[in-house]
Amino acid sequence: MSHTDKDPGHVIGGLKAAISNPNTSTEAKEHAAERLKELGDPGYSTPPHEPPHEELGSHQIAGYKATISNPNTSEKAKQHAREVLEAEGEQVEETHPEGSHPASAHDQHTKRVLAGYKAALHNPHVSQEAKERAKEMLREHGEEF
Repeated sequence: MSHTDKDPGHVIGGLKAAISNPNTSTEAKEHAAERLKELGDPGYSTPPHEPPHEELGSHQIAGYKATISNPNTSEKAKQHAREVLEAEGEQVEETHPEGSHPASAHDQHTKRVLAGYKAALHNPHVSQEAKERAKEMLREHGEEF
């Protein structure tokens, strides 16, 4: 079905849905309102105001907190997440430049690897050769075992 073969009723319905969707950006809502106007549905010539603020669920709050700590997230997105969390009354921890945080991902990884070597020393199913390798790695990192 080509662009010109679309059912106008379905198009109008989709545009109205986009306008009422709280996850749709303001720009997209404005575009949808313009398209509705072009299609002869003047009742939606201006997008409705944003719905009243609703309390976020725990998963949404966790998602915003994850956004702040994700090194691959833009600073603009992190700032938005901070603002949303502050509006919810959540404590927002400052982010640290990559590598400056005392518990960086690399430090956590190393800590877990060394813990695995220590566990191997006490596991009866680990070969003597593997236990010797674990001791060697722990010595290299200055760990007691």
